[in-house]
Amino acid sequence: MRLDKLLCDAGWGSRREMRRAVAQGRVTVDGAVVVSADARVDPALPVRIDGQDADYRPHDYLMLHKPAGVVSATEDPRLPTVIGLLPPRYRRRGLFPVGRLDRDTTGLLLLTNDGALAHALMAPGRHVDKVYMVLVEGPLTEADRAAFAAGLTLRSGEAFAPAELSILSSGARSLARLTLREGRHHQIKRMMAARGHEVQSLKRVSIARLTLDETLPPGAWRPLSDGETALLRAPSAALYTK
Repeated sequence: MRLDKLLCDAGWGSRREMRRAVAQGRVTVDGAVVVSADARVDPALPVRIDGQDADYRPHDYLMLHKPAGVVSATEDPRLPTVIGLLPPRYRRRGLFPVGRLDRDTTGLLLLTNDGALAHALMAPGRHVDKVYMVLVEGPLTEADRAAFAAGLTLRSGEAFAPAELSILSSGARSLARLTLREGRHHQIKRMMAARGHEVQSLKRVSIARLTLDETLPPGAWRPLSDGETALLRAPSAALYTK
């Protein structure tokens, strides 16, 4: 692969900007400065620009701790987006959120440019576990837990698949851990409303077997480790609930 194309595809800038950076001696390949942008480079070799790793990878996988007030979109004419939380290098790489969280929902959001993996995780027939911490008004009861386990049907006739509601505290405000295997618009809020509870806060803590890194403050992100990426690529029997 040509060096300028590798750097451009890795998200470090336009082809013209990368040709200039190479000519200025700001790029090394396997520890040696390369000043020809036309040089053919093995993508497996370590490449650095301005002292930073610039290795080429066909896909990126990021974990974001989504804050409230940001929409799960690549662009929006009025509101800040999750992609806007990333540095320019990643914004140029064509990343998108895997699934979505409502504007006021926080927690784990995956960002990638790997369409096949995104489909594998979000396709309705895959039934991937998504776990949330939900705070609601009013006491949660065994009847609520049983209703979620049986599958809720709204007055409109819309039916939701069974879900696991684990009540962690119950009182004027109640905290629960909720596991869903589908994802519809405002689903948790509508399910809770059907049981007479208003959602006060909602945070996603895991998808499949990937858990939110709680050392990440809201708005922060990091690349997935190789182990985490491998976990998402594991055979379906290890990822999905039947």
